[in-house]
Amino acid sequence: MIEQSIIIHDVEPVLIFGMQDRILKIIEKAYPGAKLTARGNKIKIRGSAEDFAQINEIINEIIKLALRNTTVADADVYTLINMKKSDQLIAGSENPEEDVLVHTHTGNSVRAKTPNQKKMVKACEENDIVFAIGPAGTGKTYTSVAIAVKALKEKKVKKIVLVRPAVEAGESLGFLPGDLKNKIDPYLRPLYDALEEMIDHDRLDLNMTKNIIEIAPLAYMRGRTLNNAFVILDEAQNATNIQMKMFLTRLGFNSRAIITGDITQTDLPRLKQSGLISIQEILKGIEGIKFVYLDQSDVVRHKLIRQIIAAYGKHDISEENRKKGKIE
Repeated sequence: MIEQSIIIHDVEPVLIFGMQDRILKIIEKAYPGAKLTARGNKIKIRGSAEDFAQINEIINEIIKLALRNTTVADADVYTLINMKKSDQLIAGSENPEEDVLVHTHTGNSVRAKTPNQKKMVKACEENDIVFAIGPAGTGKTYTSVAIAVKALKEKKVKKIVLVRPAVEAGESLGFLPGDLKNKIDPYLRPLYDALEEMIDHDRLDLNMTKNIIEIAPLAYMRGRTLNNAFVILDEAQNATNIQMKMFLTRLGFNSRAIITGDITQTDLPRLKQSGLISIQEILKGIEGIKFVYLDQSDVVRHKLIRQIIAAYGKHDISEENRKKGKIE
């Protein structure tokens, strides 16, 4: 057992410790053999040399986040711990602003938080079409919107078009109240949520009024050609093969696209194949098109989401093996 201290400089210690040492308690729970004590601007760590090395790296990353964002969420801490325990923790840029995608209207920084999210950002810098495939909670939609907003702010494109298939996941459109817009809006709500974090309300309203930012169901894309646009197709696992082809052929001059989805959560009717599944084989090896795969290690939502995804994965494998056994 060793006992060493970390001195906090250039940032309020409470941002690193958390209110009532909440952040330190999260780390302690992840490393049961270690004891963390906060005094002034000092964190005393008692534990094994291996635990100290990992905790030291995690706290240094938390300090970097605090310097950039002013607040550190519990989800950030859980992500850093899981990345470190998976040996995926990678050093941040020497220049804290270098890897910022955008700043929210409240002043917080939005950046890729995991190695695969960083691969996604890099892929978008180097390719015109990027597919980001992975389970819920891996930040596919949020990162994609941030990349698009950054491109718009830097005047690399003239507009953003956010698209989702309006596929029913257990609910019927016909039974929802209101006109067509009111019926479709719930499907598009996650896109609004991401935009509202990154662009202040008045500017977002103005941009949407001027069609600089457009949110629409996938069916509304038919017959259009999108020039100078950054286009995102979200929840693409619910697009059929025909719809996927239709969407991809909408891209015009100086346009870029990100297609996101989770192939394990398809809401299409049983006899219809997801276009996101087949497209991986159809477009394989084409220059300018990149596939990025995210997994449960990239989950940045509640800490239980990662465990839920893993549990469903095991269940699906067991169910598949059971069905094969019956057939054989």
